[in-house]
Amino acid sequence: MRIAASLIALLVLGMAMPAQAQTVGQVPGSGPKLGQLEIKAYQAIPKTKTAVQLTSDTSLSRNLRRQVMIRLARRGNEVGFSGGNVMRMDVSYFDFSGGSGGGTIGGNPNYDGPAANPRPEFPRNRIEPRGGLSGSISPPTLRIVLTLYSTDGGKVLWAASSSCPTQAGTAESAGLAMIDTIFDEADKNRIADAGCPI
Repeated sequence: MRIAASLIALLVLGMAMPAQAQTVGQVPGSGPKLGQLEIKAYQAIPKTKTAVQLTSDTSLSRNLRRQVMIRLARRGNEVGFSGGNVMRMDVSYFDFSGGSGGGTIGGNPNYDGPAANPRPEFPRNRIEPRGGLSGSISPPTLRIVLTLYSTDGGKVLWAASSSCPTQAGTAESAGLAMIDTIFDEADKNRIADAGCPI
């Protein structure tokens, strides 16, 4: 009897999974092109308290989170590190250029300033074209993704994604320009120029 019940449960679960996958929407790889921003305002950013939480704790991400909190405060939001609605902030910097022969992923990136949390040195993984194929390698890129969730139920209220080509030494100023461009018209659905510094 237990075996039959287990088989039926697995069959029902197997039928439900494809239906659930269709409702989730596009996740990885989706987003604006390099140099663009995209805002999905399911509703205007509410004037309630907003906590800005980082997905990765680096000196760069902490400095840019401070700027997001300043922009939210200018809009009339009470901001903090906890309580109220939650805005998740993901700051990613990728450098695949590496000069001749490709770049690396890993190690401690050179944008980590002296105030960065100490962490062990990660191994560096070499990035090179496979099979001797040469192709264009993308420029160093800063990507910022902001997602605002409601406190009741975790519903996504607002989301913004932006990316710019930038060098490590100018990543913070590029991030500031991207944040300014996002919050210029934050309550409108739009795809636009990310405001990347030249």
